[in-house]
Amino acid sequence: MPDILNLVLLIFQVVILLYFILINGTYTFFTLVSLKDVKRHSVMVTSQNIKNILSGIFYKPLSIIVPAYNEEATIVANVRSLLALHYPEFEVIIVNDGSKDRTLDRLINEFRLIRIDKPLRIVLAHQPITGHYLSLDYPQLTVIQKENGGKADALNAGINASNFPLFCCIDADSLLENDALLRASRLFVEDREVIATGGIVMVLNGCRVQEGTVTEVRTPKKSLECFQAVEYIRGFLSGRTSWNFLGSLLIISGAFGIFRKDMVMAINGYRKTVGEDMDIVVRLHRHCKDNRIKYKIVFVPDPVCWTQVPNDLNSLLKQRNRWHRGLIDCLWVNRVMFLNPVYGTVGVFGYPYFLFVEALGPLVEFTGYLSFIVFYLFGVISRDFALLFFVIALLWGMWINIGSILLDNLLYRRYKGIGDIIKLCLYGLIEFLGYRQLIVMERLLATFQFWKKGWGKIKRQEIPSEPGR
Repeated sequence: MPDILNLVLLIFQVVILLYFILINGTYTFFTLVSLKDVKRHSVMVTSQNIKNILSGIFYKPLSIIVPAYNEEATIVANVRSLLALHYPEFEVIIVNDGSKDRTLDRLINEFRLIRIDKPLRIVLAHQPITGHYLSLDYPQLTVIQKENGGKADALNAGINASNFPLFCCIDADSLLENDALLRASRLFVEDREVIATGGIVMVLNGCRVQEGTVTEVRTPKKSLECFQAVEYIRGFLSGRTSWNFLGSLLIISGAFGIFRKDMVMAINGYRKTVGEDMDIVVRLHRHCKDNRIKYKIVFVPDPVCWTQVPNDLNSLLKQRNRWHRGLIDCLWVNRVMFLNPVYGTVGVFGYPYFLFVEALGPLVEFTGYLSFIVFYLFGVISRDFALLFFVIALLWGMWINIGSILLDNLLYRRYKGIGDIIKLCLYGLIEFLGYRQLIVMERLLATFQFWKKGWGKIKRQEIPSEPGR
């Protein structure tokens, strides 16, 4: 009996170890692929007449849709940022989704809104609209007041109200770089098969902002925000770029994405779920494959959206809980795609990765950490095995973080100060010493709460903005 027990324990340890090798090996592969793809993208962009791209000679008009719920702290800076964007023809549609704070009042006062009667063609279902406003100062700005229905519902209302063939969805706590729309939308002009694009999302906390524009990129002051900055760099530069290279991009961040309106309407718009950003992309893949439509969903690594991340632990855990519930819900609804060759690389590679690594990963990872501690305390595992686990599970992950940070700054040099780069590298090293385990436990909890529909209230901070000169 003891021999059987020892064999079971050995097999369990080996499985856990192989899982961490798979995880970190995949991230290492992603980093190398990202380097190649970003270099290819840079060559492709510089080989064109960049002046034509940035001057807007070639473009498609688009609608910017901003769903807002209790965003009085950030909404004014967000709208000012959008109105200052470098783009030839666009409209800004703020959808106030039944806010209970002063979101609407601040918009009315800051942008001189007047209420109008305007009929709206209802193609996509959403909660009733209770008011329609236009700005006296900015004719391209529209504000829609509606009953609360959630972010997906607000986006559907914005799509119904939009006038242009492309729409960009952006969070109300985010700021776009001036040329981000041109850089992200140019692919729709160059390639008719492109139906959706997304750009990099970076952490706004700590940056210097002047009249809705990021004028100086700095690392956040709080440790909790710095850890998230590391996550965003690793997740977007390595993860999204790699899946784009493999033709299996399954998520475009809800903070910044551009879509062809006709394709989104063809799938009845956004589905009411807490993970609407991933769900819309997966359903677009599925629709195009089912109907044999040639299409491309791409990630563009140079346009940047700056987003505000939670600065308190409670809000962070609520956010990660919601993200994980949204992931599981999306995978369940689209389970027909699992290992289904009909859906190409998305079904054969993308879907299984998100199922086994992202959705089930917290369960395996938590079990690994817990068993490592318990087995070591009871002398079940040897010191050599413990050292091997530490190297693979922790040290390897730390150096993946460092590689992503250095790669990002080597290619784009967004953080100018050497102190900021060193600070990010430091937090990349210590992320695996407590912070990651905390996030894993929250995601594990979310695995057993995936049926919950609530978002959880997240505290917003006022975006500090200096006056222009």
